[in-house]
Amino acid sequence: MIYFRSDYSLGAHPKIMEALMATNMEHTDGYCLDHFSDETADMIREWIGKPDAKVYFMVGGTPTNTVTISSALRPYEGVISPSTGHIYVHETGSIEANGHRVFSAPTEDGKLRPADVEKVLLHHEDEHTVIPKMVYITHPTENGGVYTKAELTALSQCCRKHGLLLYMDGARIGTALTWPTNDLSLKEIANLVDAFYIGGTKIGALFGEALILLNDSLDDHFRYMIKRQCALLAKGRLIPVQLKALFEGGEDSLYFQLSRHENDLAIKLAEGVQGAGYKLWIPHQTNQVFVIMPNDQIAELEKDFFFYTWCPYDEDNSVIRLVVSWGTTEDDVMAFLKAI
Repeated sequence: MIYFRSDYSLGAHPKIMEALMATNMEHTDGYCLDHFSDETADMIREWIGKPDAKVYFMVGGTPTNTVTISSALRPYEGVISPSTGHIYVHETGSIEANGHRVFSAPTEDGKLRPADVEKVLLHHEDEHTVIPKMVYITHPTENGGVYTKAELTALSQCCRKHGLLLYMDGARIGTALTWPTNDLSLKEIANLVDAFYIGGTKIGALFGEALILLNDSLDDHFRYMIKRQCALLAKGRLIPVQLKALFEGGEDSLYFQLSRHENDLAIKLAEGVQGAGYKLWIPHQTNQVFVIMPNDQIAELEKDFFFYTWCPYDEDNSVIRLVVSWGTTEDDVMAFLKAI
């Protein structure tokens, strides 16, 4: 069985396992109060050009989103998300479970734009309605789309105009930053948002994300919120040990090498699929490829390949999602193309 289901179906890259083994017998304090956490946080601050940024190490994307959003909002405030946003579709109501409304904004391509945000703001009238206070986006989007510098700048300006916090989910941010047409850097992102995270789980780590708070108002007793939401890992150093191994080297780091690998093979996969006569559901960007395929052929392919049937397309066809991971090989891609 060849896996195109997700980018976290494998364990960790061997270099990360080496780093974990090399530090395995060292005693440290828990809960990210250790020198590995300090060193990795300093590395990230230098990387993004923000020496005063607050850096927290989280286990996965859902707890990162839940803790950050719940901590930032008052009980009568809500968050605006694209209708495809992870917090709206795939996190089992975790934000609502903490008492905050998620405003769903329909978009054509999964990206939020100022007009989408301002349309939601029209629904707030007075104390009888929830106040939109935060804007949530994923980069890349759930459909694999990449925000341009102009798009993110416009959204940032809109948020500042209306007193909204801007939070970026960066579970796959490495693939966005290494996409061939990308014109955004981590430093530019850090200047445009109030908080974002750099995901490790989907780009080579066993688990772990680095959450970066750039607005001091978000840092009020934040560790208390992490603990309260059951997200404070006792053996906290396991996350920064992995992320340090991923991030060392800046633009030449393992993190960006793996991200480029995912993109390169996804491009080969998308081109091969189209060359075989199939249509893409949406324009292809980053490591997710969405293909329109006959339902009977999907059933046949599932005998040898593990992937996600994303949604129905029409009576006879569905959209499948093929995800390239750090461990996907060119042979895997060629096997799929040969099969179709």
